[in-house]
Amino acid sequence: MSKRLNPYVTAADTMKPLIALEAAIKESGLEHSLIHLVKMRASQINGCAYCLHMHSADAIKEGESPARLFLLDAWHESALYTPRERAALAWTDALTLISQTHAPDEAYEEVLRHFSPEETVKLTLLIGTINTWNRIAIGFRTSHPNDRPAKTAA
Repeated sequence: MSKRLNPYVTAADTMKPLIALEAAIKESGLEHSLIHLVKMRASQINGCAYCLHMHSADAIKEGESPARLFLLDAWHESALYTPRERAALAWTDALTLISQTHAPDEAYEEVLRHFSPEETVKLTLLIGTINTWNRIAIGFRTSHPNDRPAKTAA
């Protein structure tokens, strides 16, 4: 993949509101572990290597279990996630795949069982924000750090 333009250089002032929204979500009162899971899940769906690399490292640094990150793609089948996390992950799947799911009532109702209306707005903004970051990273071919080179077969 060849890198494209750098939006932070090309349109620095335009990127500032997104960076501010990211900071506001981090301080929104949503659990940091939940924020990491949502960012990881949306980034998995979107196939964003840069975001997966960054958010997995951040999550582990803040104490997240590697097993929960490894199993995130199969969260429906795992008992490692709380009912609140499961509702958030279902909402993440629904909104990230919005053209396919159209945000089904079942997912919305489940979110409301585990999140207050204000938290539901914050969660929805979190999901929208990570999807925007994914599109920026993928669209501009942002490369993740190559901190672990691939091993070649012997």
